Amino acid sequence: MKKIISLCLSLVMIFSVSMGNIKNVGAEDLSQEISAPAAILMEASTGTVIWEKDADTRYHPASVTKIMTLILIFDALNEGKISLDDTVTTSEYAASMGGSQVFLEPGETQTVDTMIKCIAVASANDACVAMAEHIWGSEAEFVNQMNERAKGLGMTNTHFENCNGLDTDGHMTTARDIALMSRELITKYPKIHEYSMIWMENITHTTAKGTKEFGLTNTNKLVRQYEYATGLKTGSTSLAKYCVSATAEKDGVELIAVILAAPDYKVRFADATRLLNYGFGVSRVYEDSCSEPVSYVTVRLGEKERAPVSYESDFHYVSVDGQDLDQIEKVVQVPKEVQAPIKKGQKAGVVSYQLNGQKIGSVNLVYDENIKKAGFGHCFVKTLRLCFGL
Repeated sequence: MKKIISLCLSLVMIFSVSMGNIKNVGAEDLSQEISAPAAILMEASTGTVIWEKDADTRYHPASVTKIMTLILIFDALNEGKISLDDTVTTSEYAASMGGSQVFLEPGETQTVDTMIKCIAVASANDACVAMAEHIWGSEAEFVNQMNERAKGLGMTNTHFENCNGLDTDGHMTTARDIALMSRELITKYPKIHEYSMIWMENITHTTAKGTKEFGLTNTNKLVRQYEYATGLKTGSTSLAKYCVSATAEKDGVELIAVILAAPDYKVRFADATRLLNYGFGVSRVYEDSCSEPVSYVTVRLGEKERAPVSYESDFHYVSVDGQDLDQIEKVVQVPKEVQAPIKKGQKAGVVSYQLNGQKIGSVNLVYDENIKKAGFGHCFVKTLRLCFGL
């Protein structure tokens, strides 16, 4: 009987270990599955790097360059320098671009909105240069601004020589830097997803030769093949090989997977998919929000005796190492009493969040309403009520 029990216990232990190995793919196992020489996986809201491989070695980025081009376009939109309805005229230089293009002709006009579609969907080199000239007067000045923007984002291993990613000496970046600029684009300008998720769409060429339709087809096949995909940009040239910055969102977690120098397009997308699946497997989200008051503070010498206090903003935390977020503890810190007057929106205190004894973040608490200092009449009436029980 003892032998049977011992055998059963052994089988249970073996089964448990096996199930553990199946459920938890480790970083070492993942490194064997990623074929591309350089890759990185980043959580978008915090910029936390979940996994990386040779992420700081410089490579040619090909059309992934256009992520920075799009950042500058959206910067210009945000600043009111341009609008989506503005008309952009194609120069002879812009029309002369080779590689991927939408075959804009010299003198042809398109709206900014259409140009963004051409860049984000069809990776159009001609549209990039036309937009660069429209915003900064020349591609050279636009590229200067690209490099300045890169410095501001901490992209220390990046240098741009053009706005479209055509192979040229010195035009280099890294997987980490691409993740940084991808994060900037999707978090600051989430509207980009409306463009990068277009699968197919037609644009109209209107020139001296007449009018004709031209079909745009997304170069990012993950848009159709991966259910959580949200973008973002592919690239391929003879020097860069096959690259992608793939973004995806699932259950409140947004991830960025960058693949550089993959040997072919299948490996590029397969590697990105593996990274994203791994990231979603280890990521956990904790969100805390409250529209109702979370506390009250006693008010001295005020027209009201208590001031309601609420969150200034929601709290959002992403764990990328499989932590049990049910263990998060909240500590509410507000004064016992304050003296009037109080202004609505004024800071009242703070809620701190802790996990396993470590602070993981905080949110300010603010007063929900204005409370004026009590005048003589208000104090007199209050005194009468206390004295006579009114």
